[in-house]
Amino acid sequence: MSAEIDFSLPERVDIYDTTLRDGSQQEGISLTVDDKLRVAEQLDRLGVAFIEGGWPGANPKDVEFFRRAPKELLLDTSTLVAFGSTRRPNGDVSTDETLRNLLDSETKAVCLVAKSWDYHVLEALRTSLDEGVRMAFESVQFLVNHDRRVFFDAEHFFDGFKHNSKYALEVLRAAQDAGASTLVLCDTNGSALPHEVEGVIKTVRAATETEIGVHFHNDSGCATANALISVEHGVTHVQGCINGYGERTGNTDLSVTIPNLAIKMGIDVIPREHIKLLTSVSRHVAEVINIGLDPQKPYVGSSSFTHKAGLHVSAIARRKDAYEHINPELVGNGTRFVVSEMAGRSTIAIKAEEIGVELNSQDIARVLGQLKTLEHQGYHFETADGSMELLMREATGWKQNFFEFESFRVINDCRVNEDPVTEATVKLWANGERLIATAEGNGPVNALDAALRKALTPLFEKLSIMHLTDFKVRVLDSSSGTGAKVRVLIDSSDPDGSWSTIGVSPNIIEASWKALQDSIVVGLIRCASQT
Repeated sequence: MSAEIDFSLPERVDIYDTTLRDGSQQEGISLTVDDKLRVAEQLDRLGVAFIEGGWPGANPKDVEFFRRAPKELLLDTSTLVAFGSTRRPNGDVSTDETLRNLLDSETKAVCLVAKSWDYHVLEALRTSLDEGVRMAFESVQFLVNHDRRVFFDAEHFFDGFKHNSKYALEVLRAAQDAGASTLVLCDTNGSALPHEVEGVIKTVRAATETEIGVHFHNDSGCATANALISVEHGVTHVQGCINGYGERTGNTDLSVTIPNLAIKMGIDVIPREHIKLLTSVSRHVAEVINIGLDPQKPYVGSSSFTHKAGLHVSAIARRKDAYEHINPELVGNGTRFVVSEMAGRSTIAIKAEEIGVELNSQDIARVLGQLKTLEHQGYHFETADGSMELLMREATGWKQNFFEFESFRVINDCRVNEDPVTEATVKLWANGERLIATAEGNGPVNALDAALRKALTPLFEKLSIMHLTDFKVRVLDSSSGTGAKVRVLIDSSDPDGSWSTIGVSPNIIEASWKALQDSIVVGLIRCASQT
């Protein structure tokens, strides 16, 4: 019978995002109702077919979400789905609280989870296998009779299939006979490997007539690969989470699965014109969830199309596809070049052109020489684009004339049972005048920043729109103990963008001052170029 099944690629695959339920079970994620509404808005903007909102009745947060969603969540492309489980063993569907909560959520579609591994039915539910089948059939039928579209999540299906394929398939057929629109095969423990998935999908498609979906966890590192091979064998519904969120090691990563299906495999998964929104949606959701996005995440990471090695940069300068598997603009990302001791002349030239600095061959040689010397000392210019810009400008003979540094002093006043107070004094020359300013802060860097701004803002009003946004310190040679050299990175921004600067010294305050001074200079250059 399996020989009669067409295993050609489907034209369309529905994407079902479960970030608001399964994804939020990840350690460290705690979404408010407002957060959930904002994430759902972004997923709808991307154009996924279905958004699983949560488990109505399971907790006050999900109750409030489904109460507010009809009025506050105006979906253009997505359908909201409520999630729940089958009736209790030996229970009655008409009085089952979980099923009633699913109906009360008033979503057009529901996702119903059921045990498909006999081990769980016998040991977790402590009921018979026949009752497990009846629970699935009666629950699906009840919801279908109330005009709900039912996605049937067969929990632990792949493990259940290995242990007792007859029972696992029997549960699927019960849901099919009851009217489920999609039978979703779940790898709940995340143990399945691609070659195993291929065999199971072939068997299930031959044994059923209903649309097949998949839901993979990433415990074996194969969730996305498993989803792709499932589609290759006719699956037309893929569940997962944007950015791969989820319990333990996460779920199928939709920020990777979507472009693989759409761009690499040519399958219709979201509106074609929305694929370019993928990077911005991925990063927006990461901001809402408040977990930094892995810079090396495929397709959407800040380093996904970033080039460092001189050989790569030299080649990509001539042909972009030499070291990029797709045009990054297809997913809303872009090519970046970072400069390090591995850089060649092409890298320096390209970076200088990006910044707007004209370098001749001698200038480039000087930059390369300084770059390798400074990185040997602990500098790390690929993460400090602002300091790199100053290094390039100085190679041409340029010197900043905004101010001249004379000295600084920092005093930290610590008293018993009182918060410490830090005072900083800076002495500068600007416009032929000697400027002295003193300010207090909640630490040396804050105090120095305040004093520097106090001295310079009367001369450069636009300093008021520049802000420090992040401050990082790394010990470079911890074996030296308290005498170790440190590297300080400062991120700054203005309304038009952001930049990073670096300082290295055995003295953490001096390293901070170097990074801070560079930050102010870059900011003033930006202001001057905009006037």
